Amino acid sequence: MDIWIKFGVLIIASYLLGSMPLSYLVARSRGVDLRKQGTQQVGGGNLWRTTSHKLGLFVGIFDFLKSPAIIVISWWAGLDAGQQLVVGLAAVVGHNWPVFLRFHGGRGIATALGIIIILPFINWSDITIWPLVAFLFVAVGIVIFTHRTPVPILFGLLMPAIVSAIAKEPWLVTLGYAGLLLIIVIKRLIAQPSTEKRQISLGYLLLNRLLFDRDVRHRADWVHRKHVEKKG
Repeated sequence: MDIWIKFGVLIIASYLLGSMPLSYLVARSRGVDLRKQGTQQVGGGNLWRTTSHKLGLFVGIFDFLKSPAIIVISWWAGLDAGQQLVVGLAAVVGHNWPVFLRFHGGRGIATALGIIIILPFINWSDITIWPLVAFLFVAVGIVIFTHRTPVPILFGLLMPAIVSAIAKEPWLVTLGYAGLLLIIVIKRLIAQPSTEKRQISLGYLLLNRLLFDRDVRHRADWVHRKHVEKKG
């Protein structure tokens, strides 16, 4: 089979794999609709908070493995590192905008992390491990100092593309890392609508979403707002 046909088929398969809403199905089996509870995101994190820590961890691992699974298949099919990364991106897109849930998905962080971790290990002769090292160094370092995760994840995801460009890795790999950051940023910025949009300026709203992954800066205010909305 022509490599480009394989590439196209694997992108579609990756999107469908990413779209598998295991967290939604597990939560529904417990009588919970993740789209209306907690952060309203369909993923392991929201399942952890609203239903069960054990189930949340299990589903989080499943979401994480979506991208490594399809990337390994792509590697076995003969795709190069850049093509594998693009296939992995399709899994993140599927997780964030799943066709099976009318495009209401999760944040894609676990699935994105799966890409960054698996890619250098199965392509060690073509690309370096430094993008992964840079991501972990920045993300973990900021978490230690801030005790928060949204900002560290954002700045951590900046690093793979920068380091990849410095290391002169294949252009599609560098572009793919940049695309990964863009997907996560877009998901944050176009989060589900909330009443907060009518209480603060659009600029502050988008800044809060970008940096804190919520519409307001303080988590306590965000949780309280959701509680009020749900009761109303």
